[in-house]
Amino acid sequence: MRNVLIIGAGRSASSLIKYLLEKSESENLHVTIGDLSLELAQRKTNNHKNATAIALDIHNETQRAEEIQKADIVISMLPAHMHIEVAKDCIKFKKHMVTASYISDAMQELDAAAKENNLVFMNEIGLDPGIDHMSAMKIIDEIREKGGQLILFESFCGGLVAPESDNNLWNYKFTWAPRNVVLAGQGGAAKFIQEGTYKYIPYHKLFRRTEFLEVEGYGRFEGYANRDSLKYRSVYGLDKALTVYRGTIRRVGYSKAWDMFVQLGMTDDTYAIDDSENMSYREYVNLFLPYHATDSVEIKLRHQLKIDQDDVMWDKLVELDLFNATKKVGLKNATPAQILEKILTDSWTLQPHDKDMIVMYHKFGYELNGERKQIDSTMVCIGDDQTYTAMAKTVGLPVAMATLQILNGNIKTPGVQLPIKQEVYNPILNELEEFGVVFHEKEVAYKGYN
Repeated sequence: MRNVLIIGAGRSASSLIKYLLEKSESENLHVTIGDLSLELAQRKTNNHKNATAIALDIHNETQRAEEIQKADIVISMLPAHMHIEVAKDCIKFKKHMVTASYISDAMQELDAAAKENNLVFMNEIGLDPGIDHMSAMKIIDEIREKGGQLILFESFCGGLVAPESDNNLWNYKFTWAPRNVVLAGQGGAAKFIQEGTYKYIPYHKLFRRTEFLEVEGYGRFEGYANRDSLKYRSVYGLDKALTVYRGTIRRVGYSKAWDMFVQLGMTDDTYAIDDSENMSYREYVNLFLPYHATDSVEIKLRHQLKIDQDDVMWDKLVELDLFNATKKVGLKNATPAQILEKILTDSWTLQPHDKDMIVMYHKFGYELNGERKQIDSTMVCIGDDQTYTAMAKTVGLPVAMATLQILNGNIKTPGVQLPIKQEVYNPILNELEEFGVVFHEKEVAYKGYN
């Protein structure tokens, strides 16, 4: 049997493992699932006869090399910074490799060695990055094939709570790593190009500059700019496009409310707070407010943020139990961002019956025969349950499908790459439709910017 080694059995691996095990008979596969937690790996195998769960510590060089040597292809579902040692072993033992993570500089440096050994190192084949690349390139290539010239490309993606589970004032719950949500947008100004002009949004202004999107059947959303929208401009062949903008989707009103935390300084991750573990939620809030002999924390906060007691922004803060004087932070030497994450996790953790939702929206503006046209493409995917979430499906399924396509020799181009070639995106997008990941495209009047 052909041996697939999956390293990492976290939430994002659920749909990936299920897919490969369901294909294991017809495709002659044996799936080895390695994780630091043997119990977690065993849970994901579901006692399938073509699966083996192992306790795998990737820092154990001998064990890592042994398992990679046995495999025909390696899937790394580890955190991004841990891929590189696995990748080097894959070069050494001549094994193909698949990850859902962004291509790091260290990974890119292995490109020549991968090509020399005729190995496919497929990266960025999850959701975002991944499905966004494939669905965008499909339409970009179709526009070019009919002679069109791209002038506008906008792309938005977000992990949200499904409408039936949307029961808080923020219209949001954590569907992925909470820390990433709290730190979103930090680390430099967001940059993009709009109507031929480079634009920059500093972090403290990011959540007050939003675009609005309408998704049929699901209502209105907003998008704020990703940190670097120009990263894929050349990769997509959009160097002549006047507008290239990538953003994150939220429900309308989220960004304005989140900006309150940014302005107060609660999302700062650069310093630790003394005696944080014994601090109450109320004391944490008071850290960011000026002293006043008689005003309460609530009054001071409203003055600071210039919001009234009957403002929905105030209701959103109260809903999070921020002013609780008895709840303790319980985190030693925590940063403001870590404490905020802890507080939000109390309110925004998905409950057992909750479902998540992925929303993706692309806009393509192009010129054809002297006429300006536009195509809008939308995708909404709703999770099945807390194991096979929409996030797990949209991250894990493309990884699994690419793995099988590489094993079967359908994806042949060697080297460190992302999924922007037709040999990659056509079969995977077609198969994703069978799992409810369907893009709806429509021609609309070209809007551009006024």
